[in-house]
Amino acid sequence: MSVVIALAALGLLMLAAYRGYSVILFAPIAALLAVLLTEPAAVAPVFSGLFMEKMVGFVKLYFPVFLLGAIFGKLIELSGFSRSIVTAAIALLGRRHAIPVIVLVCALLTYGGVSLFVVAFAVYPFAAELFRQSNIPKRLIPATIALGAFSFTMDALPGTPQIQNIIPGSFFGTNAWAAPWLGLIGSLFIIVVGLAWLDRQRRKAQANNEQYGTNLKNEPETAENVQLPHPAIAILPLILVGVLNLCFTYWIPAWYGAHSSVTLPGNPTPIVTDIVKSTAIWAVQAALLSGILVVLIFGWRNIRGRLAEGSRTAVAGALLAAMNTASEYGFGAVIAALPGFVVLSGVLQAIPNPLLNEAISITVLAGITGSASGGMSIALAAMAEHFIEAAQATGIPMEVLHRVAAMASGGMDTLPHNGAVITLLAITGLSHKEAYGGIFAITIIKSLAVLFVIGVFYLTGIV
Repeated sequence: MSVVIALAALGLLMLAAYRGYSVILFAPIAALLAVLLTEPAAVAPVFSGLFMEKMVGFVKLYFPVFLLGAIFGKLIELSGFSRSIVTAAIALLGRRHAIPVIVLVCALLTYGGVSLFVVAFAVYPFAAELFRQSNIPKRLIPATIALGAFSFTMDALPGTPQIQNIIPGSFFGTNAWAAPWLGLIGSLFIIVVGLAWLDRQRRKAQANNEQYGTNLKNEPETAENVQLPHPAIAILPLILVGVLNLCFTYWIPAWYGAHSSVTLPGNPTPIVTDIVKSTAIWAVQAALLSGILVVLIFGWRNIRGRLAEGSRTAVAGALLAAMNTASEYGFGAVIAALPGFVVLSGVLQAIPNPLLNEAISITVLAGITGSASGGMSIALAAMAEHFIEAAQATGIPMEVLHRVAAMASGGMDTLPHNGAVITLLAITGLSHKEAYGGIFAITIIKSLAVLFVIGVFYLTGIV
């Protein structure tokens, strides 16, 4: 019964998200209903001590990233940088390559270490311009960004700095470059199948005479008569954000050390900061600030006069996106604490094959919590020793466990209630009903890639 309650709460939230209801409202409702049916006296303590703690903690850590990412994306629009790059891309590659271009831009940014949420904010203006000029339906933009940012560069490509590829290392004693050949093979599978599916959808839309769309929300606001900058200048901020994000990741620990303690005259209590935990977030913030400064310097002529209105729009978008994701994060924490979740975790451990056991366990828990990193952390914290023992008994290297764990975390995590999905749809101004089908197709492809990689390992032994 406890498992049914947990799954019912998940189903309620997914249905609410798909029907267009606010996740900020329904995430606590679904979570607390599950608590009410499990332990009625715990509703108030769980709401204040778990749901709100996790929600506020997420906002504390990540809201600056959402805010700076939204401002960066808005300035890219207003400055004409997005239109300049799109015009150059069409002239160089032709309109029919619009989808691969956006996938490539997303992949470069995420592999450079830029947060998935920031990539969605930054790339959307380019994607909207390119799809509009190429007459590709806007409803395919979320799936295209998801393929480039939420799939192979998130956890399959060896060396990717995204958190989903970092977490397994602390459990298996591996590093981000674990199982490089399997990672490359899995990435190639996702790219080829994903692009083939998207191109098929494009051709079907073209055959049905479906255009970009009308009466759409959150469209780029570049003025028609704006003087476009040179494409090399326009792409400079994107490159700068990726490169500086990587540089600041190394510079910040060198400047501060492992910990920082600062005392201010008006606050006698020292402000102690764990630099190791803050480095990734600070690096992204510093890189985004640098990118914003470059856009303002080179695009000020087009931005001035529209900066006040544009910044208000960006701030509103950042607040909505951050609160949606934070509320989802709180929901996942509550569900993970319920007895039904514990029972489900135990059942998953009974799967005999160690790699299939790991893959299914992680992707199921990631789907329930709506978080790739959250589901993987919970699964590995509870079952890593079991996975290691089973792998050692059958001669499976720890590197393979790492790569399968990372890739499985990014499988079914992108169900309708996932924070990144909700944020992406909010940024693009589309609803679940309009665009989630494409995202789910990428989810299926990503999940199949994990099984493909496991099959390749068992057939060839390649790592």
